[in-house]
Amino acid sequence: MAKVKIGEYKQQRNGFKAFIPGPFPPRGGFKFSEKTLRKNDTAVRLLGKLDGITQLLPDIDFFLSMYIRKDAASSSQIEGTQATMLDAIEAEANIGSRLSEDVDDILHYIKALNYGIRRLKEFPFVLRFLRELHKELMKDARATHFSNPGEFRKTQNWIRGTRPDNAYFVPPPVPEMNQALTDLEKFINSENNTLPLIKAGLIHAQFETIHPFLDGNGRTGRMLITFYLWKEKLLERPVLYLSSYFKKHQKVYYGHLHGYHEGVVEAWIDFFLDGVTEIAEEAIKTVHSITKLRNKDILKIQKLSKRASESAVKVLPKLYKMPIVNVAKIQEWTGFTRAGAQNLINRFIELGILCPRDEEKTYGRTYIYKEYVDIFA
Repeated sequence: MAKVKIGEYKQQRNGFKAFIPGPFPPRGGFKFSEKTLRKNDTAVRLLGKLDGITQLLPDIDFFLSMYIRKDAASSSQIEGTQATMLDAIEAEANIGSRLSEDVDDILHYIKALNYGIRRLKEFPFVLRFLRELHKELMKDARATHFSNPGEFRKTQNWIRGTRPDNAYFVPPPVPEMNQALTDLEKFINSENNTLPLIKAGLIHAQFETIHPFLDGNGRTGRMLITFYLWKEKLLERPVLYLSSYFKKHQKVYYGHLHGYHEGVVEAWIDFFLDGVTEIAEEAIKTVHSITKLRNKDILKIQKLSKRASESAVKVLPKLYKMPIVNVAKIQEWTGFTRAGAQNLINRFIELGILCPRDEEKTYGRTYIYKEYVDIFA
């Protein structure tokens, strides 16, 4: 595919060049090679397979929360956050030390993703939705500068560098940004000839090119991929998250986004489709592994005495959502005394379901459903 004119650099009065997007989609639309279209077919087929197999999970909402945490950690790590998915789980469970800023980044992302899932059930995919999503992501969150949560920028921003004139990339000034956002909103909601999965990739790249917020553009833009696929019903449930793929190939990811606004669109779409294929295949394996582990651990529990197995069966599904616990958390779930909760934990340890996170600790111990967590690693 030849280069597509996404926009051009134009000199600004303040002595720097900014990227000004052209009409979107470009006149004449997008045309892709047979190779790219075959990649699209493969990725769509795997999405369908993932969607079907996911529906068989009996506790899909619990497992979905793990996918969301994984994406939140990966997306935040792309922006420099050091915290992990396990740190976020401990924070959500109110276990561990004081909440670090890095963990808070992940928790804000989780909050925004969950908000978006609820909101899109009743609200259209319009610019207001993007602003609401950004507000959930950035309100009371750490930012390197004022992020103005929920509002499109009213000043010039830039990527890397200390000023626009030495920046890696300068997105469009505010008037051109607003026009580009209007075009993007129309593209998202239009019925055109662009295949939905390819369209999701174009939406992400165009959003990142516009860079409409003062901070949080990368994280917001990565959420849009899953939300668009869900809106278009390529997925019945939002179970595909690409941030771990982008994190794994971070330099290539940034390189292709830069190439996109230079007009090298097909290379970006090929990279994007490869990511959908890789992550869908991983997710299918994850679902198989979860099902196998779940069946194995239920059989273990059924071998307990009737009374012990009744309480264990109630706790096991909760571990799918919150796989790091302490005695207080088990008390909260069961209403047991502290001794009763510890006895239940001890049974789970004997069965090989839970293990202590820190063998050295004697007080304030936490326990992890390690075999389950490792599936998402």
